[in-house]
Amino acid sequence: MHKNYKIALYILGVSLLWTRCSVSKLILPASTSVVQRAIPRIELMPNHPQPYRYRDWKQTALEFDRYVFDFNQRGDYLPLIWLDGSGRNFPDTTFGIYTALGDSRMGPAINHGENHEALGALGAVLGATLVGIDKSNQDGRNYVHMLRNYFNKDNGWNVIMDFTNKGAHIGGGYGNDFWYEIHNNMLFFAVANYYPQEKGFDDILHTIADQFYRSDSIMGDNYSYSFFDFKNMVPGTNHITPQEDVAGGYAFVLYSAWMRFHEEKYLRAARNAMDVLYGQKENRFYEAMMPIAAYIGARMNVEAGTHYDIQRFLDWTFDGDAVGREGWGVIADKWGDYDVSGLAGSTTDQGGYGFLMNTFDLMLPLSAMIRYDPRYARAVGKWVLNASNAARFCYAYDMPDSLQAIPQYKALTKNVIAYEGIIKESRYPALKGISPMAQGDGPLWEKGMPQTTMFSVYGSSHVGIFGGTIKKTNVEQILQIDCTKTDMFVTQKSYPTYLFFNPFPVSKTIELNVGDQKSDIYDLIHHSFIRKNIKGKVSVVIPGDQAMVLVYTGAGEKAGVKNGMLEVGGVIVDYGYQQ
Repeated sequence: MHKNYKIALYILGVSLLWTRCSVSKLILPASTSVVQRAIPRIELMPNHPQPYRYRDWKQTALEFDRYVFDFNQRGDYLPLIWLDGSGRNFPDTTFGIYTALGDSRMGPAINHGENHEALGALGAVLGATLVGIDKSNQDGRNYVHMLRNYFNKDNGWNVIMDFTNKGAHIGGGYGNDFWYEIHNNMLFFAVANYYPQEKGFDDILHTIADQFYRSDSIMGDNYSYSFFDFKNMVPGTNHITPQEDVAGGYAFVLYSAWMRFHEEKYLRAARNAMDVLYGQKENRFYEAMMPIAAYIGARMNVEAGTHYDIQRFLDWTFDGDAVGREGWGVIADKWGDYDVSGLAGSTTDQGGYGFLMNTFDLMLPLSAMIRYDPRYARAVGKWVLNASNAARFCYAYDMPDSLQAIPQYKALTKNVIAYEGIIKESRYPALKGISPMAQGDGPLWEKGMPQTTMFSVYGSSHVGIFGGTIKKTNVEQILQIDCTKTDMFVTQKSYPTYLFFNPFPVSKTIELNVGDQKSDIYDLIHHSFIRKNIKGKVSVVIPGDQAMVLVYTGAGEKAGVKNGMLEVGGVIVDYGYQQ
């Protein structure tokens, strides 16, 4: 240790006591910079995906909301939304959104209007919220409150299910497919995070948490099930492969409940779920829950004293060597002239099949994870660059007509309803030999499904996750990624925190706008302040092929080290200040 550092520590007493000093006179040097850890699958992705174009994801999300939540739309397959007055679970009117464009299983005239999926409704409300729309008061309707009708209390399940009524089951996702059950509860918790005052929501969250606590206690150290019957509190198996990775979703719900209600049993159960997944001997990634474990693991390591090596969860998310659901992971490939790296889905189905919704949802945990473990800043930044470019290929107006399944219907999408995904080799005979192909599986679900069901409304509904976290900078291909937007159920204030990855081999200068209030800028990677007492626009140099994570703290706030963490103005800025 450097002699001056020892003297500074002795004078300040920061090794043993909590002490503060002015940022303008800060003499708390960091020991080392954060060494970046690679995710091998991301290393296979290009630094400059081609053809590249920045899609404004926030604008896409705003226009999606405007189109889908418009009851006055007229035309084929419109409107895309309807009201459900059946009063299932609560004596309220709720709303339904079509799963796909022209989905004949749904609509106001089918089964009293009850056939609608939580996955689309929750995604649409969450996504709109993340781009600044108040869904609790939009055109006189409270769409947030309406979501509680998915809380299935009338049939005794007492958790969020994919439909309001078991009788409305029209496919996967009601008491037979674990990820639907768990992911929808996670999304409901996510929505509730942004509307903490919504009447009745805390009671629902508490009940869900108790149901998860009980079911975790029943499963113990074995999550190898296809589903869980929350009414009879019995896990089960069926024709669907066991989905151990739902333990990541359990950990999210239970840890969030601990943060919200401060009941120690929820933390114990969250730890158990994490331990079960961490102890797997092989990659059990099934759909969407594995990366959630990486985020919760990173948080628990700094907030709850655990010691998970989250590299395990990240490798299992990306590698594409999952068993059970063979090949599930993240694509790192080029199909024809198109870099499709970054899309989440199957790495083996027909040579690869990337899905839009899974790609959007992967951003939810990874962006927030960086605050707690910045060792993965470069890896996540590189993935976001690739994924945000490849995801746009799912939109009909971003692909040549020759590389999409039904270009004749693209006007119906208004450029906001996308194909379900991108596949290397299509299953449809008429599309054989064309690669890549933007398409969807809608016509394969049931006989008689119109071709337009290739356009996925519920997959597109999650676009706000990208829209709320990704912005462009003045340098093309250097993106600004918000690391606090999807960090949920935090118990204290956090400063604005942004990740930047420079894919170029040389340094680049980006221009930032820190706002009208004076700020100091702290570099989380190098444990140091790089700007002080500034406001408005400022230039920052990012070294070639490296990432920076910048925190905008209050100017001149008191700073000090406590338990190895740097706090500024009483707010934790750097969880790993002392390496």
